Amino acid sequence: MRRRLLLRRSGRARSVRPGSSRLGRWHTGHGGPVRLQSGMTYELHYWPTIQGRGEFVRLALEAAGAAYVDVARGPEARQQGVPALLRVLHDERAPHRPFAPPFLKDGALVVGQTAAILQYLAPTLKLVARSEQARLWTQQIQLTIGDMVTEAHDTHHPVGAGLHYEDQKPEALRRAGEFCRDRIPKFLRWFEQILACNPAGTRHLVAGRLSYADLSLFQLVEGLRYAFSRATEASLATTPLVLALHDQVGRLPRVAAYLRSERRLPFNEQGLFRRYPELDLPAG
Repeated sequence: MRRRLLLRRSGRARSVRPGSSRLGRWHTGHGGPVRLQSGMTYELHYWPTIQGRGEFVRLALEAAGAAYVDVARGPEARQQGVPALLRVLHDERAPHRPFAPPFLKDGALVVGQTAAILQYLAPTLKLVARSEQARLWTQQIQLTIGDMVTEAHDTHHPVGAGLHYEDQKPEALRRAGEFCRDRIPKFLRWFEQILACNPAGTRHLVAGRLSYADLSLFQLVEGLRYAFSRATEASLATTPLVLALHDQVGRLPRVAAYLRSERRLPFNEQGLFRRYPELDLPAG
C-alpha cells in the first residue's frame, strides 16, 4: 500500500501527536504540512532511549515531513510504549514477525531491517530517484553504511553483544585501534569517491537529489564524531565532499528543526555509537 504525499510549504514544525493512528487533517511536518491521502500514519517501533538503527528511519520520516508515531516512546495507557513493541516482536503466530527493532508498520504491513524499511519508504517519501539502477545503487550504499555501523558497534562489543564492555576491554582496544586507523578512512574514502564520481554532481550520493542514503551518511558521520572524534576528524580532513554533504543535510529545514527538537535523542553509552575515550586515537 502506497501513499500520496501532498506538500504545502508553511506551518510550524512538529511530528504527529503520539496516539494518533489516523489523520483526517493536515499533519505539520518540518517545512510544511503533509496530508496522507490514505488517512493512516506510519508506526515506527524502536527502543525509546537510544538513537540506534531506528534513527536512520526517523531521519527519513522527518526529512520528508511524514506523519509517524514513535510507538515505544508513547504512553502505555494508549497501547503504546515498550509493551506494544514487544507484543509485535514476540507474536509467534505472526507470519512476518521481525527479528528485532527497528520495524515499521504501515497498516497491516510490517517491514523489518533498517535498509529494507528505507527502501520501502523511499518512493513514497520521494527519497530515491526513479530509475531502477538508481534505486539499486542507493540500496547498495545504504547496506555499506549498515556494514560500517556494525563495525562501529563491534569496537565496544567485539567478543559478544551479551557481555558488558568492561568484560571485553582488551579485545575492544585492539578492535577499535584497527577501526580508527584503517576502517574509518577506508569507508569515508569510498563515500568520497562516490560523491566525486556522481555524474549529477557532488552534492548528493545518487543522482541530483536528496536520497535516504544522504540522510544515512549524515547520521553515520554524526555517530562517528561522537564515538571517535579524533579519528573521524582526521579522516574528514581528507574527505571534504563527505563533510560538505554532512553539513548540507544538517542545514535542511526539516532536518535542522528535528535536530533541535526533543524528538532527537542524544547519543549515549547504550546505543550503537558510544564514547569511550580510550577507544579513540590518542590525542596529538
